[in-house]
Amino acid sequence: MTPSEVDDKDCYFRYYADVYVHLELIKDKSRMDAYKSAVAFHSDFIEGKVVLDVGCGTGILSILCAKAGARKVYAVDASEIALQAQSIVKDNNLSDIITVLHGRVEDVTIDEQVDVIISEWMGYMLLQECMLESIVTARDRWLKPSGLLLPSSATVNSLRNYFILPLPSCTWLHSPALRYFDNIGFWSDVDGIDMSALIPLAKKDAFSTPSVETIRSESILGKAHQVKKIDIYSVSNPELESVTSKFMFKSYISAPLHGFVFWFETEFSQKKPKHSGVPSPILSTAPEVLIDCDDLIQLEKGQTIEGSVTITQNDMKQRFLVIRLQYASGGESYVKVVSFL
Repeated sequence: MTPSEVDDKDCYFRYYADVYVHLELIKDKSRMDAYKSAVAFHSDFIEGKVVLDVGCGTGILSILCAKAGARKVYAVDASEIALQAQSIVKDNNLSDIITVLHGRVEDVTIDEQVDVIISEWMGYMLLQECMLESIVTARDRWLKPSGLLLPSSATVNSLRNYFILPLPSCTWLHSPALRYFDNIGFWSDVDGIDMSALIPLAKKDAFSTPSVETIRSESILGKAHQVKKIDIYSVSNPELESVTSKFMFKSYISAPLHGFVFWFETEFSQKKPKHSGVPSPILSTAPEVLIDCDDLIQLEKGQTIEGSVTITQNDMKQRFLVIRLQYASGGESYVKVVSFL
């Protein structure tokens, strides 16, 4: 491990030692409801079984599994929040069921196979933070062949998806259109002074990283495109280092294209789901990660825009993503490369 990789991991784990990070996670109702539903849905399977909680944080998912009847829960976290998790487990009289292990899942020792692995590992665009690699490592080390992964997949076909959409102009407050003109168009006329020479620099500063915001459905310009399906039961870590997908959209309306937005869905199902007619719980985030175009592209209704998106791990900071978009429309071609900081 190189010094930069050590610094990257240390910074990452210090970040998750902050209680306010966990406050935001626990207050995210859609995520917590999805996990509560998943544990309840699979409670018959969890009862009397051994569970591993990877990146346990405060231990809330471990406690949900213990209350669902798990015989033993190993709660693993490399950040200092594990020390508070131990106290929370004790305060809830669950120390006889839950064992908190302070360390990386790649380094800790567990002397038995587990029946269930549960984790809230998803980052922006699904793969940001690269925590899925730790889930794969835990799966390969300890999960029984008949074991359960929560979450395990993203569709009824037991697959994980994340999507990309073309995004048009819109007029509601804090929209990408308003943000574009606040950051870029502002320089065209500053109290009667032409400062447009600053526009290229403004674009570089404003649009070099993805932004995180909820995008309303009326802002969507074209049909969703599935970038990648990931089966957590079988995926290998090398497969996660780089993902490429080609796309093609036809614009629903005549409007300027501002950028592309990504989101993900996850599903909580068994490796071989029972055909009960009852669907497994699903967590679907709102469109949330926006990549702005440097220049607006005026599209006519039915006009095609096509290209490819490549998502790779950052060579310098492996827990962060680099996204490369290549796209063309109306005889013009564009390339956009952004990375999370």
